[in-house]
Amino acid sequence: MLLKNGTVVTGAGCLCQDIRIEGETIAQVGENLQPYEGEEVMDISGCLAVPGGIDGHTHFDMPCGEIKTSDDFYSGTKAAAAGGTTTVIDFSEPEHGASLQSGLDQWHEKADGKSFTDYSFHMTLARYDENIEKEICSMVEQGVTSFKAYTAYKGDLGVEDRDMYRLLSLTARHGGMLMVHCENGDILDVRRKELGRERPEDISKHPLSRPNEVEHEAVSRMLDMARLLEAPVYIVHTSTRQALEEIRKAKEEGVKAFCETCPQYLFLTEEKYHLPGFEGAKYVCSPPLRSREDGNALWDGIKDGMVDTLSTDHCSFFYEGQKDLGRKDFRKIPNGMPGVENRLELLYSSAEEKGLSYSDIARLTAEEPAKIFGLYPKKGVIQPGSDADLTVIWPDAPHTISAKTQVQKVDYSPYEGITVSHKIRHVFLRGHRIIEDGRFTDEDPAGRYVLRNPSGR
Repeated sequence: MLLKNGTVVTGAGCLCQDIRIEGETIAQVGENLQPYEGEEVMDISGCLAVPGGIDGHTHFDMPCGEIKTSDDFYSGTKAAAAGGTTTVIDFSEPEHGASLQSGLDQWHEKADGKSFTDYSFHMTLARYDENIEKEICSMVEQGVTSFKAYTAYKGDLGVEDRDMYRLLSLTARHGGMLMVHCENGDILDVRRKELGRERPEDISKHPLSRPNEVEHEAVSRMLDMARLLEAPVYIVHTSTRQALEEIRKAKEEGVKAFCETCPQYLFLTEEKYHLPGFEGAKYVCSPPLRSREDGNALWDGIKDGMVDTLSTDHCSFFYEGQKDLGRKDFRKIPNGMPGVENRLELLYSSAEEKGLSYSDIARLTAEEPAKIFGLYPKKGVIQPGSDADLTVIWPDAPHTISAKTQVQKVDYSPYEGITVSHKIRHVFLRGHRIIEDGRFTDEDPAGRYVLRNPSGR
């Protein structure tokens, strides 16, 4: 197939070029490519051809106490594809005390044969013991080269500092990378207890229980460990200006620190927690939504290169039947929001207004995640030899985001009513046209598990 007359967007720039797909890969990229005899030609004049998005932070079919996220791999990756994302990296979570292999096996069972996008896994590390080094090595051999640990949620997923230091050292030693959810778990536990003593139904207490300082302190602590060990560390869902400033200082000192943020911290603010009734529960996530000042600082961090990736932390729960478990106590509201379907349209639509180029968005949503997580150049870039993962976007097709028209399996959208100017038109996964003119061409999932290279960074 030959895609003609589009604007090809890569991390290096934008050019009017044609793209030839042969089988599952990109065969040629260039100007005025002539069709072969019998070759199918698609005219994408006036459209952008961008690398299929890579979302490095999703939670599909994830247990949360007695419930689980509303999107499994079938509905979640279908929503991702509808939003122009062609690869997701989800988090495997072994049961408490179980082996890492059991967690990986469980996530393969959840995803294999049920995914519309290609997929890979990070592995959650909630313990340190004498067997963990051997288990980490086994994960790397199976293509799981990134691991996640939490400084919060003590007694469940949370890891104490002495073990965090050891895990950071081990993952680096074996070619992996540690991703860290940074909130001071001890402080937020105390604050949640104190704030829940009176009027626990008040959702506006959620951000007060996890203020900026709770994230900032934990980020600073993790960066100090990375400094001492000369190990890479990836800070997930950065939400505050103070944490970003710590990351900036570390990068300037040569620390191999990577910064991720998410659309919710760019497009939404903590004002949502003051909506009438129980509406604010839709926006309860961790870290919480922050101030407009924090959001502006993150946009500035994107412009000056301090933010490396834009992922979603897609973690969807039904408003009715799941979020409302916390009607009487904000601490019982399941933490998380959907967003995998809206990421690319929101970001490409906002590029010009925020002083960014299309190349900046392609780099943050595809090329850099591919490089950081060991998928490059197979994924994340439009060049000969790479997988033909392509998203074609109409740059002048205004429409309004609504839960009524979304694919993701959840009964609300946090971006309800926002009008975006860019619309996903076609999506190719390894050369297969899975979306044409906004509609799925096949209801059978064709996503594959992708082995990742530990030397991708």
